[in-house]
Amino acid sequence: MKKLLHTPEGVRDIYNVECGKKRALEERILKTFRLYGYHDIQTPMFEYFDVFRKEIGTVPSKDLYKFFDKEGNTLALRPDITPSVARAAATLFGEEQIPIRLCYTGNTFINHSSYQGRLREVTQMGVELIGDGSVEADAEMLALVTESLMSVGLKEFQVNVGNVDYFRSLIEDANLDEDARERVIKLINNRNYFGVEDYLDKIQVKRSSREAFAALSELTGGLEVLKKAKEIAPNSSGVLAVKRLERIYNVLKVYGMEKFLTFDLSMTGGTYGYYTGIIFRGYTFGTGDAIVKGGRYDALLEKFGKESPSIGFAIVVDELMNAMNRQRQRIVFTRKNTLLLYDEGKAAEAIALAKDFRGKAKNVELIKKDKKKILEEYIEYGKKYYAGNLIYMKKGGEITMINLVSGEHKVINRV
Repeated sequence: MKKLLHTPEGVRDIYNVECGKKRALEERILKTFRLYGYHDIQTPMFEYFDVFRKEIGTVPSKDLYKFFDKEGNTLALRPDITPSVARAAATLFGEEQIPIRLCYTGNTFINHSSYQGRLREVTQMGVELIGDGSVEADAEMLALVTESLMSVGLKEFQVNVGNVDYFRSLIEDANLDEDARERVIKLINNRNYFGVEDYLDKIQVKRSSREAFAALSELTGGLEVLKKAKEIAPNSSGVLAVKRLERIYNVLKVYGMEKFLTFDLSMTGGTYGYYTGIIFRGYTFGTGDAIVKGGRYDALLEKFGKESPSIGFAIVVDELMNAMNRQRQRIVFTRKNTLLLYDEGKAAEAIALAKDFRGKAKNVELIKKDKKKILEEYIEYGKKYYAGNLIYMKKGGEITMINLVSGEHKVINRV
């Protein structure tokens, strides 16, 4: 029975000030999404397992939380919201020809096979631009990522941008089978380039391909790396992938956001297999994981019956908060509650006053005073939970207003 008092590994309670700060971050990010014209969508927390099956390209099946409904259908808690939005968009906007902009806030669930302090339930806020395959759409995503992070006060961060088509051009040129491809991707994701070189040598991959993979470690930085990437590209597919990044950069300069951009041609797409073009990750100090994950997924909606180029990203709110706390970045969170404390026999007057305050859009926490508690205990309670003022309606008719920030006491006849 004692275990029921605690949460399972990987999930946690968020409350009081921390919860308020999280909501404040979410509100600012959502406001930025809406400034770019994105419309809200809410998808179910669980879906049929097929929405997240291996062919879709989301997280591995072994990392899903799976269960059954009464009819025996296999269901899964969503590990990733993008496939859910893609499924909904294909259903709800099947005939729409004009690009659709959707944004969401929701929790995702991944049953990490080896738990190492990572949360298994996190909140993600994201956008999906469906029906636009242009360079301008790619640039809009990167600009929106940047502006969203700036909107919450984050100053030091970078957005790494790659193109999975470039990486796939190297895979194709090396003629790797599925097992070899997965092994190479895993090594590169771990930045183990020596391991890549040894492995490719062991399976007798041609020298030019081995050299191209070895050069990936140097293809991170500014515009200069794109020139080198084009020289190394083994075929036209790789060259076109680099040229698209150049075009995106030029559009992003119009937004004035290019300084936050870092090119990384070693990006493979990671866990997500549905990426088809540019991919990007947002990083900052104070967390080892990406705070933003996104990319283009032009073939994903086809799996749900609608051919439509698409691109999107998700901000991992929990990682963003952790990073900001470790950077000692102030998360502005204003609680404007007024505590309305009243003695026995003053309930009717207190309720009437609270009703008047609420009618004026003022937050009021109504508390009946316990005879065993002194006023100072309620003052400390108010400070602890960020209330602005405390109004005390005494039995004799006197009303005291206390500013919980300055500590000033004032006896008043009416509020």
